[in-house]
This record gives sequence, C-alpha cells and structure tokens, in this order.
Amino acid sequence: MKITRIALPGPAPTAPDAGRLCARLALLYEAGATEVVCDASAVTAPGLGAVEVLARLRLAARGRGAFTVTGAGPALRALLDLVGLVELLGEPEQREPPVGVEEGVEPGDLPA
Repeated sequence: MKITRIALPGPAPTAPDAGRLCARLALLYEAGATEVVCDASAVTAPGLGAVEVLARLRLAARGRGAFTVTGAGPALRALLDLVGLVELLGEPEQREPPVGVEEGVEPGDLPA
C-alpha cells in the first residue's frame, strides 16, 4: 500500500484551487498511490470554497483509491458535517449509527 499526502492551502481554499489539487491527485494515483491523505491543518477560515475543493477531490479519487482528510479544525469539521461530507474525516455521520449497529425497538414504541 502506497500512502501519499497532499495539503490544502490556507487559510481558506477557493474553487480555483480545486483544479490544481485534482490534477495533483490524479498524478499521485497514476504514480501508484493506493491511498491519499489530505492535510487540512492550514485551513483556519473554511467556507464553501473549502467544501467545493474537498468535494471535487473526493469525486476525483472515486474508483482510484482511498482518500481521507486529516488535520481538520473544529470549524471545518462542523462545515463538513453540515454538508454531509464528514465521512472524509474517517468518522461516521452523526445522523447514522456505525456499521453493524441496529436500533432497538422498545415495547410500546409507536410505529414510525
């Protein structure tokens, strides 16, 4: 397994950064990377540009190898959770139970 790293620019990545980073990501996979870890520690003022960059990177990685994000601060974590991309951080979404966990039904519960 070949793990490679890329880094998001800080303090706030923008949509134009996405094209450059996606091209770099494609080159990493073509060079044999099986997993790419994206360091987001420089992102201190995340906004929709950061979400767009990460969403486009996720799409670019699809079918080529694993892609995860590390170093995300609380603001970026909250934003990714809000838009449904928290799985990039390797954490299950709060709205979904972890895999293999089933909700129990108590006697007297009303049907949904």
